[in-house]
Formats: sequence, C-alpha cells, structure tokens
Amino acid sequence: MPQFDGKVVLVTGGSRGIGRGIVNAFLDCGARAFACARSAPAEAEADAEFIEADVRDPDQVQRLVDTVLDQAGRLDVLVNNAGGSPAADAATVSPRFTEAIIRLNLLAPLLVSQKAHPALKAAKGSIINIASVSGIRPSPGTVAYGAAKAGLLSATASLAQEWGPEVRVNAIVAGLIKTSAEAADEHYGGEQGLAAIEDKLPAKRMGTAEDIANACLYLASDAAAYVSGASLEVFGGGEPPSFLTIAQDALRHRRGD
Repeated sequence: MPQFDGKVVLVTGGSRGIGRGIVNAFLDCGARAFACARSAPAEAEADAEFIEADVRDPDQVQRLVDTVLDQAGRLDVLVNNAGGSPAADAATVSPRFTEAIIRLNLLAPLLVSQKAHPALKAAKGSIINIASVSGIRPSPGTVAYGAAKAGLLSATASLAQEWGPEVRVNAIVAGLIKTSAEAADEHYGGEQGLAAIEDKLPAKRMGTAEDIANACLYLASDAAAYVSGASLEVFGGGEPPSFLTIAQDALRHRRGD
C-alpha cells in the first residue's frame, strides 16, 4: 500500500459509511486524517480528528479548512465524499428538495474544493470526488442526485485542466456499495434482497467502503502522478444492462415459462 507519512487528508462525510472507510485507510497508511460531518459521530475513530461543519455553508467550509491548516499546517488530499439522496418522485417533489440535493452533491464539493485550493496548490496535492454510477446512467427515483453526480464528473474534468499542474483532480464512480445492515434494510430490503442483487452483478458481490478507499489511496499516491481529470469506475464490472432483462423476460413469455 502507498504510504502517506507526513501528509494531511480531509474527508467530508467522513464519520460513517464510505467516508469512515476512507479515513481509516489513510490512517493505516500513515496520514493525518480529518473527518468532517454535520454532527459528531457516536463512536469517534481513535486517530482521526473530527471537525463539525456543514459543507453547504461557505462560512463553515472556510472555518473547516482554516481549522485543518491551524492544526496541521498543510493539506495534501481532499476527498469530497459527503452526499446522498433519498428516493423521490420527480413529478411531485418540491423545488426545495431538488435544490437541497443538488447543493449537497454538486455545489458543496465545488465550494470545499475552492476553499481548499490555496492549501492544495501549495502542497501540490489532489482532490478526489466521490461520484456514482447514477451520474453515468439513468437514475429514476433519484433524478436530482443523478444530475448532480453527472455535474460533478464534468466539474472534475474541468478543474483538472484549470488547476493543473499544481492540483490533480479525479473522481471515483462508485457502484452499488454495501455499508451496513441498516442501509441494506433501507435500500435493498434486507439481506435477502441484497443477495438477489449481488447474484446478478458480474462480480457476484456489491462493493465495500474498503474498495472505494483503496481507489482513493491510489489516486492520492505518487503512482497516480500523471492521472488527473479521470473518472475511475469502481463497480466490479458494472450493472447488467436493462435490455438483457427485457429480452430474457420476452423470451420466457414466448416459451410460456
């Protein structure tokens, strides 16, 4: 694994799930890691340093970056991980909800990147944006989220050109990720539903926080020194295309199955 001794990392949404996995991975590789979220985690990591901040608020983001610099003196890696969305009906959802989802998943990463840019430029550091397959394929039920993640991928490529060569900017296109039993119940109908989904995936399993964290370690390392503006797909081969299911259903119907 790459080593990050003497490096300082900031992970937004770093108190649980994928973000916590990313924090842990950088800690294991010798980095000094700061985790940010809107509220303190119930169970803090022993070596991670937590900063409470809402990444949608410019003043709080500036305080977040200033706190990291005051305590660590530098910033080498920013991981824009905070994000997400509940399901919503596009025909009836409120404008306020749509704005909130886009603000969290697109505007917040741009804001944090902007505020962190001077420190990252000084360190010749890198930004890693955690995007989603929802940004590269249709996302019915989470339209605003998919649109925001598509915008984040576009912003990643643009910032890589605008801020190079001092700051590298890359994105991870995360597939279906299994983070906790509670999330499995909420999103996939529990372990049985989870198993049914995994059986249809090429890798026969969903991704884990560790899978995303390992990709972050690579993109932040010297091994990726010439990688910027990239969207790294971490989804185990992707999701089977819907036309296959439609064709298989039609074939079964014709056979009378």
